[in-house]
This record gives sequence, C-alpha cells and structure tokens, in this order.
Amino acid sequence: ITGGRGVKFVYDGVGKSTFDSSLKSLDYLGWMISFGNASGKPEPFDLLRLGEKSLRLMRPSLFSTLASDPALTGKLTAELLQLVGQGMVVPEVHKVYPLAKAGEAQADLEGRKTTGKLLLQP
Repeated sequence: ITGGRGVKFVYDGVGKSTFDSSLKSLDYLGWMISFGNASGKPEPFDLLRLGEKSLRLMRPSLFSTLASDPALTGKLTAELLQLVGQGMVVPEVHKVYPLAKAGEAQADLEGRKTTGKLLLQP
C-alpha cells in the first residue's frame, strides 16, 4: 500500500500490544497518536527512537484538553448532538439487557463479547 515507505499517521487506541508495531509502521516525519490502553499501558521506550525517522508522538488527553477551555465541553457537546440528530453519527447499541440480567451484561463486557454500548432497561 505504501510502497514500503510506511504510513504518515497512526492512531493507536490499543496500547501495549501494538505500540511498537505502530511506531515501526511510520514513514519519515510520521505522526503517532497514542490514545488508548485497551491492552495495557505501553512500556517505557527510548525517546531517541523517534529520531531515526524524525517521528512525532502525541498522547492527547480528553480531560486536559477540556480543562484548557471551559467553553469547549459545551461547544463539542452541541456539535456532537447536532451530528447525531442529522444521522451522521449513529451510536452503536450492541444489546439491551433487562435490569434483572445486569450480571449477564457485566459478564459479556468482561468476556469481550460486545461492541458498542450495552444498555440496562429497568
């Protein structure tokens, strides 16, 4: 796909198990955005590795971003709700569980048997 050069951007939401391969997949002057820890926290690494291809690494945080501008939360919420209302963003609901089956919902979450949101219905 890249002719052996690598990619310009990697968005890694997995963490520990993909961090190294994500970094290795980058082209010269590539960007890696590490934003998740689904497989655990990435291991510490030597920053000099970034210099091999003049790479850029960013670890954004939602909470620090929102704290930087008090009006940002309201603005982004309004934009998101507008997109949901227009059908451009469709929240995925995996399954609706009766409240009496909350234990089953928890087991499905822990067993990684779900995608999207789980809802409990009273």
